[in-house]
Amino acid sequence: MKSDSFIVDRRLYDLFQQGDYRQFTTRDLRDAYAKHLEAMTFGSSDLRRYVYEQIRRMLRIGWVIQDEKRRKRGQIYHLQPLPANLQVELIDNGYENSVKSVSKQLQERPQSSDPELSGSDVTEHLESILKEIRLDFLSSMGEAERYKQLLDEMPHLKDQMEGEYLEARDRSSRLLGHLRAVEKTLKTVLSTR
Repeated sequence: MKSDSFIVDRRLYDLFQQGDYRQFTTRDLRDAYAKHLEAMTFGSSDLRRYVYEQIRRMLRIGWVIQDEKRRKRGQIYHLQPLPANLQVELIDNGYENSVKSVSKQLQERPQSSDPELSGSDVTEHLESILKEIRLDFLSSMGEAERYKQLLDEMPHLKDQMEGEYLEARDRSSRLLGHLRAVEKTLKTVLSTR
């Protein structure tokens, strides 16, 4: 079986290898990561977003799972064994490079008296959001469908699994709302050109 390459920030990988972060929150990981930033000034919200995006990527491949107890703030994550078909590729200065990339994009953007995005930037941004939401929606919808099938096949698990099914179904409904809102916004933007 062909192994897939997964790019990981070396600092995060080192933190996980030390064994202190088998269970963590985004804040725990952000604070530990911040200690390894050498004399660099950084915005804690930017760093939190960066760390959270890394956690989301790890969730998608199954290297990290959410705690059974869902929280709006302080969600706990559990580190799992690295998936067998995954080949880790470490990168240095991941956060710094992401910050440079964002500031470079801002510098390259044509300066105008209006600080809003240009028409093509807005369209591109909305299409990017749409693609991400569509993927999340399909994933969530598939999860809800599978739970429903499993509950139909194994009704004796209903008490234990119905909550998961309902949560996946609710998440699908919310994502469908997000999807429609972005689609309508994109349609409006395209029609005003």
